[in-house]
Amino acid sequence: MDFDNLHQILANLYQEMLPLCGNMIGIAKGLAGLGALFYVAYRVWQALSRAEPIDVFPLLRPFAIGLCIMFFPTIVLGTINAVMSPVVKGTHSILETQTMDMKEHQRKKDELEYAARVREGKAWLVDDETYDQKMKDMGILHAPEIISMWGERLWYDIKTWFREVVRDFFELLFNAAALTVDTIRTFFLIVLSILGPIAFAFSVYDGFHSTLTHWLARYISIYLWLPISDLFSAVLARIQLLMLEADLQQLSDPNFIPDSSNGIYIVFLIIGIIGYFTIPTVAGWIIQSGGAGAFGSAVNKTAAKAGGIAGGVAGSVAGNVGGRLLGR
Repeated sequence: MDFDNLHQILANLYQEMLPLCGNMIGIAKGLAGLGALFYVAYRVWQALSRAEPIDVFPLLRPFAIGLCIMFFPTIVLGTINAVMSPVVKGTHSILETQTMDMKEHQRKKDELEYAARVREGKAWLVDDETYDQKMKDMGILHAPEIISMWGERLWYDIKTWFREVVRDFFELLFNAAALTVDTIRTFFLIVLSILGPIAFAFSVYDGFHSTLTHWLARYISIYLWLPISDLFSAVLARIQLLMLEADLQQLSDPNFIPDSSNGIYIVFLIIGIIGYFTIPTVAGWIIQSGGAGAFGSAVNKTAAKAGGIAGGVAGSVAGNVGGRLLGR
């Protein structure tokens, strides 16, 4: 099973479903337009009731958000993806470099292990042609030796087969964990992309201003799952590379006999399986929005403004006192 093709299919799926966010733009424009009407009317009425000049700059916020909604695939998604794509490509190149080095070291290790078996005088354990030729060279008088060699070869093949089965099983789980994280990431990005205009539209309304920052934080955080996954895989590949370098140093000793055990490799596969599911937590450490504190601050500001309006009706002095009390 080629997992690289599956990851590429997920990447193509995201690109194909990205234009579907255009279906939500019409609904979002209606919501944003209604919110902009309330937003501007409330602030103009507030300034007139206080006999204050109208501050035009804050009134541009809903229009800026409306512009982002109208050109959401280009301005919002296009800009974020263009900025974040180099991060994904950079981390993937790091992973590819470590993987290529690991494959080269593994090839050298296999050659040295075969040479060590030849020095040991048991090349027939790992080479079928040598085993067959040795069996042909021995006659009936070497029956005990033939049975001993056959039993040793059979036991070696059983151990090798069992180790390969266990290794393939954990490699399958390891690749499945990576594919699971990538699939969930793609699903979340598609949902955020399609419903993004709706989130932007709600951010126009008072009390929902933090929706915009939350959406941006969630999108960027989930987008970073893939580069973090590549970095994690690169770290594991680097660890395996260092282990292979240590094995190569040992195999360079003519007196060293290899063990052929994959126990440490399987342990790191298990660590990798567990580690993949910590990627969302790590991404949350890198990108984090203001959270509930921002929403509470918005509520407090709204309460202070409401107190200012009530004070303006009752009188300037009472309005100042009421605005301060409500602002607290």
